Amino acid sequence: MSRPRFVPPHPPREAVAAPVWRGLFGERARNSVYGWSQKAFEIRHIRRQVLRFTVHIPLDPDAVQRVLQANAANYAKPDIVKKLIAPMIGKGLLSADGDLWRAQRRIVAASFTPGAVESVAPVFASAAETRMADWADGATGDMAAEATATTMTIIADTLFGGDPRLKTPAAMHNIAASLKAGGEVRLSAILGLPPVPWNRTMRAGQRAQKELRRTLADVVRDRLPDGGEGFLGQLIRALRERFSPAEALQLAVDNAATFYLAGHETTANAVTWTLYTLAAQPDLQEEAAAEARAALAEGNTATLADRLPLLRRALDETLRLYPPVPRFDRQAIGPDELGGTAVEPGDIVSIWPWVLHRHKTLWDDPDAFDADRFLPDARAAQHRFQYIPFGGGPRVCVGMRFSIVEALVILAHWLAAWRFELPPGHAVRPVGTVTLKPEGGLPLVRARRD
Repeated sequence: MSRPRFVPPHPPREAVAAPVWRGLFGERARNSVYGWSQKAFEIRHIRRQVLRFTVHIPLDPDAVQRVLQANAANYAKPDIVKKLIAPMIGKGLLSADGDLWRAQRRIVAASFTPGAVESVAPVFASAAETRMADWADGATGDMAAEATATTMTIIADTLFGGDPRLKTPAAMHNIAASLKAGGEVRLSAILGLPPVPWNRTMRAGQRAQKELRRTLADVVRDRLPDGGEGFLGQLIRALRERFSPAEALQLAVDNAATFYLAGHETTANAVTWTLYTLAAQPDLQEEAAAEARAALAEGNTATLADRLPLLRRALDETLRLYPPVPRFDRQAIGPDELGGTAVEPGDIVSIWPWVLHRHKTLWDDPDAFDADRFLPDARAAQHRFQYIPFGGGPRVCVGMRFSIVEALVILAHWLAAWRFELPPGHAVRPVGTVTLKPEGGLPLVRARRD
C-alpha cells in the first residue's frame, strides 16, 4: 500500500567532516548522533586519529560482519569502554570477554528461549494494561516516561520476582541519571583519566550508580544462599556452582545490573520511537491499531506478537531509523584488514547502527520511513549486517526476542485502546548518549478509541 513520504527528524549534517577536536566539546560531545557529515553516509570506511586512539568506523556490511562474526575472536570489548561501564555493571555479560563471557552467556540463555519468552508474554500485557488504566482521555502525557515505567515493571516482574525496590520512581530516576552521565565521561576516558565528576551531571550519575548497585546488591543478598525462583534464582545458583562464593556474588550483582538497565531501557526506547513514528503517520497508526484489535480479539497472549506483521514492520523500520543503542565498540587484539584498510592491535573499531542504517549505498531514500522495507522479500534481499539494532554474531543481544515481543505486546494493547497524536508545535529531537532518546521525552495527546 502506498503511503505519503515521511522523513522523521535527524540532526543536521555538514558537507564535510569536522575536525576531531570538535567532537570532544559542546553539542558533539553530549550528543553522539549530532555533527555527522553527509559524506559519512556515502563512504564505506572512516579512519580517524582521536588523540591517542586510532578509530575505524566500517560502513560496509561485509566489514561489519567480519568484526562481529567472521573474526569476532579478534575484537574484544575496548578497555576504554570497560572503564566507563565498570562502576555500574562490573564484569557482567555486557562487558565480559572470553571464557567469562561464554560462561555467563550459557547461564542466562535459557531464560530467553522462544518458549521462555512466550511464557511471560501475559506479564507484558498486564503491565501495559495497568499503565494505561490511569490515562485521561484527551490529556497529553510523556510516552517516553510511560514506556520506561512499563518496561521497568516488566523486567522487575519477569526477571527479579517483582521486587518492589526495582519499581520505584527513585529507581527510574537513578537509571536515567546513570545513563545520562555515561555520555559525559567520554573526554576523561579518551585522555586516559579516571571518570572525575567534573560537572553536575557526572556527580548525579555517580551517586545514582552507587545507589542502584546498593539496591541490586541487597536484592541479590536477600536471595542467598539458594537464589529462590525465576531468572535471578537460576542465575545465583548457576554462578555459585561455577565460581567462589565471593566471585559468584559479585557476578550476580553485575548481571542483575546489566539486565535491569539494558533489559528495560532499550525496549522502552523502541516503544517510544515507534509511538512517535505512528503518531506522525495517522493513517499507518489506524492500520496498526486495527491489526492490534483483531489480534487481541483472538486471545492467546503468548503468540500475540506473531499475529502483528504490520506492527512488526513498523517497529523494525523505527529501529532502523532510531536504533536504541546508536553505537558500540570493539578493540582489535591482533592485526586485521577491513575493506582494504589495515587494522592494528589496539585500534578501536566503532560500529554505528545510526550511520549504517541510514547509509545511501545500502538503502533507498534512507532517511524516509518505509515499513515495507521489511516485507519478507525485501528483507531477504538485505545483507544480514546492514541492519543490526541488536548487534550481530556470537554477541548478538541475548534478550532480542524478549525485547521484540515485549515491545509488540505493549504497543498492541496501547494502540488498540488509544489514539496518539503529536501536540501542535512540538519538535522531536533525537539525542544519543549511551542510548538514543527524544530530548525532553515524548509528549503525545492520548484519545480513547470507541
